[in-house]
Amino acid sequence: MYFPWVGLLEQIRLADRFVYYNDVQYARGFYNRVQVKTPTGIRWMTVPLRGLHRGQRLDEVAIDDEQDWRAHHRRLLAASHADAPHRDDALALADEVFSLPCRTLADLARASTMALARYFGFDEGRTFTDSSTLGIGGRGSQRLLDICRHFGADCYVTGHGALNYLDHELFERHAIPVEYMDYRRLPYPQAHGEFTPYVSGLDLVANCGRSGMRYICSGSVPWREFLDASLASIQRRS
Repeated sequence: MYFPWVGLLEQIRLADRFVYYNDVQYARGFYNRVQVKTPTGIRWMTVPLRGLHRGQRLDEVAIDDEQDWRAHHRRLLAASHADAPHRDDALALADEVFSLPCRTLADLARASTMALARYFGFDEGRTFTDSSTLGIGGRGSQRLLDICRHFGADCYVTGHGALNYLDHELFERHAIPVEYMDYRRLPYPQAHGEFTPYVSGLDLVANCGRSGMRYICSGSVPWREFLDASLASIQRRS
């Protein structure tokens, strides 16, 4: 993700080892864009891509630097956080990332995520690895399992999207329990109207500074418990 929302920082906080899945196929979503809250509503901060074609991996997707997107994004962030108490911290993080020679979308996503992780101290006591460096082939749940086994994992923590594809029993057969993020979406002081958690982590930096770490506090739940809760929620809505 590009300057990800707080939920991804919560996954990092829970991990001993965080694996960037940087060699999977690109798909439309939040890989190259993130929401920013402004006085006029939610805006998207989108990184332009060059020569994108079907089937490309994240570490192959090139950034279009013929467009001055960095300056545009900085202006948007400056306007969004004009009155925020820690505005300078947020802009300094953005400038740090914008100054790096990121060639691919995977490079930029990793750099922006790590900038936020370092700011809140989550780089300490954790190991970060790119999946592309592991030499582990395959696909789907089997590859995820093989990565976990490679590192001797005793638990695999994932986001909610995995419910649509993950083979939980496969992990159980290899004694690696799967847990899903139990996002609290804890409100923090935020400008421009009603609170929303689905904005860039730079918003937390700008509004709370390093004390914002106390809002990065979600835990995780076993996959069966998460599945039961998801099914109950669907039944209530039907």
